[in-house]
Amino acid sequence: MSANGNMNLTLKVWRQKNSQTDGKFETYKAENISPDMSFLEMLDVVNESIIHEKQDPINFDHDCREGICGMCSLYINGRPHGPKQAITTCQLHMRSFQDGETVTIEPWRAAAFPVIKDLAVDRSAFDRIQQAGGYVSVNTGGVPDANEIPIPKVIADEAFNSATCIGCGACVAACKNASAMLFTSAKITQLGLLPQGQPERYRRVQSMVAQMDEEGFGSCTNTGACEAECPKEIKLTNIARMNFDFFSAKLFREEEIGEVSHGG
Repeated sequence: MSANGNMNLTLKVWRQKNSQTDGKFETYKAENISPDMSFLEMLDVVNESIIHEKQDPINFDHDCREGICGMCSLYINGRPHGPKQAITTCQLHMRSFQDGETVTIEPWRAAAFPVIKDLAVDRSAFDRIQQAGGYVSVNTGGVPDANEIPIPKVIADEAFNSATCIGCGACVAACKNASAMLFTSAKITQLGLLPQGQPERYRRVQSMVAQMDEEGFGSCTNTGACEAECPKEIKLTNIARMNFDFFSAKLFREEEIGEVSHGG
């Protein structure tokens, strides 16, 4: 460590031109790094050095840098978002590492998340799952009407906790089968628990699960790695609830689902 308390690290970074080409690890030096820097700020400093040497900078995804958008999806030393729990990569500070340490940085590894370039992957599969049924299309009235619907606090809290999912994909990256069931179940739960989401409850779960399978995500391993690595600590109980609704939907005939959709 330098006299001013700053750090020097060695980075092993995955470099890949696109999903059609092979990638490999490249080694870079991160020198004079403040322990108070965020991980993304450290990458900014490294990229400045790379650009100064007239080389192609490391491509990584980011937006808000406040742990809200879910874009900063990096696999750091074998863990999604790095060594700390319940935070995103942009909330990870360099004081979490030791001076002289070698840090390995990779993109999410999943067939459904093809590499765009280097550390950035295409997570539009999540968007298509959401579009398949993660909405309420029935008329629920205006805001005052919604506020007049009594909802037990335990139900409201559970729905809100599920809605905190930011779609970063850490659950997929943590799962050895690259399953998207934690993400999908959270998006189903946040609507399915509320009165406004009941009319389309069964069609929603069938449509979103079908789209999840079509995207090529794997099946749930039941190991709990997804919950352990989720920066918003989304619970496995969402998956159990989704499975219950999915198999319940299979017990209804199509016309019965239509009746439920219209409040029957």
